[in-house]
Amino acid sequence: MIDLAAKVRFLSEPKAYPHATASVDVRETHMSWVFLTDDRVYKLKKPVKYPFLDFSTLWRRRFFCEEELRLNRRLAGSTYCSVVALRCEGPDRLNLTGQGSVIDWLVEMKRLPQADLLDARLRQGNVTEADVRRIGQLLGDFYSACPPEIVDGPLYAKHLIEEQAVNRAILGRPELGMANVALPVLDRVDQALERALPRIERRISEGRIVEGHGDLRPEHVFIGEPIQIIDALEFSRPMRIVDPYDEINYLGLECAVLGAFWVRPILLHTLEARLGGRPDDETLAVYGGFRALLRARLCMAHLLDAHVATPGKWKPLALAYVERAKGELNSPCRPSPR
Repeated sequence: MIDLAAKVRFLSEPKAYPHATASVDVRETHMSWVFLTDDRVYKLKKPVKYPFLDFSTLWRRRFFCEEELRLNRRLAGSTYCSVVALRCEGPDRLNLTGQGSVIDWLVEMKRLPQADLLDARLRQGNVTEADVRRIGQLLGDFYSACPPEIVDGPLYAKHLIEEQAVNRAILGRPELGMANVALPVLDRVDQALERALPRIERRISEGRIVEGHGDLRPEHVFIGEPIQIIDALEFSRPMRIVDPYDEINYLGLECAVLGAFWVRPILLHTLEARLGGRPDDETLAVYGGFRALLRARLCMAHLLDAHVATPGKWKPLALAYVERAKGELNSPCRPSPR
């Protein structure tokens, strides 16, 4: 039996890859191991099972590798290459060249320059209004081509309600020391969400809800030729059922966290020009408040792990997101004057 550690050791060696590479940069996430060669990226899913995700069997890891490839080819077709078998040919002799029994699966991608991801470019002050409009136009074309999710649309409202309850459960835990700050904001988002639900349900019945990206953040936007959106969420279709305005508002919110407050109005205006049907300001404020609290919760969830990386990072970042949630409710994003 080849365990995960043996697979990681093999894939950490330059000689493992059919394409020549001088080095391999190895990175671990909650759900995957990622191996960056000179010009390729290989992602190995961990054999883990959570309430929201199940990669526990070889069959499921292959399925979700294929889903990752399929979903990301919608917005990054030139980057996502293939699903590759990791094989074992005799005792401890692993390979990626098609010989032996399949013991796991990887997603193969072309390696994009990190300096051209939107978060990096924003930190460098190297993003123009034209860049943002191109991003908005790409996403607007994508959403307009997505079939309306009327039958499954109620999954979107269900997701908002259930995830907001999880936000409360995590941020309200006494041992995390966030409750006094977070609970008043959680209460306000709960109340605003309850008021907004009839409007959200109307948007569902109007066919304005689609199967989107699922995790649209600046680090997933490549500003190159062509612009590409990577790392779509593959493991849960209900989490991809979304209002396009919620998803693009979230991207703008994360840009604002990086100091680029000017990005979101342009994104929303560009999307509105393509799709129409912009939600009212209160609904957008609910979307923003919910997403900011979700990010705060994900930050604090790191502190519940058995082994916490950079423990001093997460609570200050969570507090900043709670403050951002409050700001979303106080100052909803207005239409761009441009």
